Amino acid sequence: MFKRLQTSPAGPMDRDATQGLTFSMDGHLIDARHGDTVAAALMIAGVTSLRDTPVSGSPRGPFCLMGSCFDCLVEIDGIPNRQACMVEVTEGMTVRRQAGAALLGVATAAPAAAGQAEQTA
Repeated sequence: MFKRLQTSPAGPMDRDATQGLTFSMDGHLIDARHGDTVAAALMIAGVTSLRDTPVSGSPRGPFCLMGSCFDCLVEIDGIPNRQACMVEVTEGMTVRRQAGAALLGVATAAPAAAGQAEQTA
């Protein structure tokens, strides 16, 4: 399993970096530190599967941790297809596991707003 380093090669960790914050993943509270990416915080919490592939439904999780592979796509604060390894955790952030391919430009967290747009069109 993954664990956090207590010191860096440059010396002890910055005190601000050790102060915690909380966000949610599929309704479960996850503890993180300032500066953590979503992927790093989830891996430390033991969450390794972040999405399912669109074709076979196979589980995928963080792989490259540098934004090249797109295996860590999640929905963050209602916006799908976000790379968990490239987004820094913020207090109160809402993260959801992504099933298959999400439509670009369509936020899944606001179905009422989509209905209003259809009525005005």
